[in-house]
Amino acid sequence: MATLPIALIQTCTPAGPAAALAHVAPLIREAAAGGAKLILTPEATNFLIRDPAARAAALTAHEDDAVVAGLRDLARELGVWLLIGSAIVKSGHAGDDRAANRSLLIDDQGGIVATYDKLHVYDVDLPTGERWRESAAVRPGDDAVVADTPWARLGLTICYDIRFPQLYRALAKAGAAMISVPAAFTVPTGEAHWETLLRARAIETGCWILAPTQAGTHEDGRRTWGRSTVVGPWGEVVAKLDHDQPGVLFATLDFDAVVRARNAVPQLTHDREFAGPQ
Repeated sequence: MATLPIALIQTCTPAGPAAALAHVAPLIREAAAGGAKLILTPEATNFLIRDPAARAAALTAHEDDAVVAGLRDLARELGVWLLIGSAIVKSGHAGDDRAANRSLLIDDQGGIVATYDKLHVYDVDLPTGERWRESAAVRPGDDAVVADTPWARLGLTICYDIRFPQLYRALAKAGAAMISVPAAFTVPTGEAHWETLLRARAIETGCWILAPTQAGTHEDGRRTWGRSTVVGPWGEVVAKLDHDQPGVLFATLDFDAVVRARNAVPQLTHDREFAGPQ
């Protein structure tokens, strides 16, 4: 198997698409100049807007989204593969006005190779008093997705999906050697759970886990944890941005490490049917 130089982009995405593109594009250029061949951006790369009316006004189909179009052009210009961790776009489902929270994998010609709509929406009441109801604005997806790249198969997930290990196991069993987890984690849950969850999903699957994040205090008032992280197939943290500021995180993925981890603990081949519990 090949090795792959990658970069994770950590952003503090603005509220408007034009400003969002101006914010993320220089970081992607920095990543490409540093040798990355696959570059991953966070959840909600195209905007972060809490106000329902302003959010609705910003929504377009992903084919018409200015940030998606700009990043497709940038991937083509730089000759890199780019995962738009997610864009908040129209879902395309008749009779449902909610958005999709959609990952888009872009090849080095600017083509959309795969899309994935976030399966698990974030509806929680935190002990701090924060209350989130993502389902009010986002239609959850229905399908798990593994995409082919020139280096290895990539499983697609987004943020809250990290708490559902059955999804990650399914992606690994479908051939994923790396799994993306673009996120906009809250500060309380990020501080308590972020790294532990990432390492657990890597250990359970023997996959590389690639987690680019939103970071800092945003224009709409929310705060996100940052700490973009790359975890190896044995569960070790290979690279991490230990802060909540915009930045670029570089790493090189060795896919022989996937083979070694899965040979050492062949858990993906040991499933058994069981009854119960009652």
